[in-house]
Amino acid sequence: MSEMDDALTELGDYIAAALPGDVTGSRVAFGELSLTAKRDSIVKVMTFLREDSSCQCKILIDICGVDYPERGLRFDVVYHFLSLTHNHRVRVSIETDEKTPVPSATGVYNAAGWFEREAWDMYGIMFSGHPDLRRILTDYGFDGHPLRKDFPLTGFVEVRYDDAEKRVVYEPVTLQQEYRTFDFMSPWEGAEYILPDDLKPDSAEKEG
Repeated sequence: MSEMDDALTELGDYIAAALPGDVTGSRVAFGELSLTAKRDSIVKVMTFLREDSSCQCKILIDICGVDYPERGLRFDVVYHFLSLTHNHRVRVSIETDEKTPVPSATGVYNAAGWFEREAWDMYGIMFSGHPDLRRILTDYGFDGHPLRKDFPLTGFVEVRYDDAEKRVVYEPVTLQQEYRTFDFMSPWEGAEYILPDDLKPDSAEKEG
């Protein structure tokens, strides 16, 4: 274990001891400290990471979602922090489901506003206390949340501009597949005949 890993392990133990019952686990991997916390304690944990002199995580780098549809609490919400003062990174993850909102981090980090909007747009993760929780990457009339693993690859609707109506219209997805017959075999096996414009010499010429 490197000196940096030792320092991060010590920091994880310090945070867990300072927040008993709020931080439920810690580990060090890939040069980062990863913590697991209770959903309702996330604002308390973030405030501690920002204000405590041993942490000084003044920068919120990202908030993202992870979907595990087979679980009851299907979503992980993952927060990434950076301390320029101590030159370390901390990751905090919590669990939630489709109906239970996560306390918004906007009161602690201003940057959380857009990150939480993206998590809502892509996964449908709700954040209580967010001042403007609405879609940010898809259209406001978009149906569903495209990064969920049960979201169809084609989506539910398609959008196009109707020249006759002079407006954008939404229509159910229609897939048109042109069935074609290919004359050559798998490229891993090679074709049994010479393809057009294939001027490579045959085996006999190679041997000669």
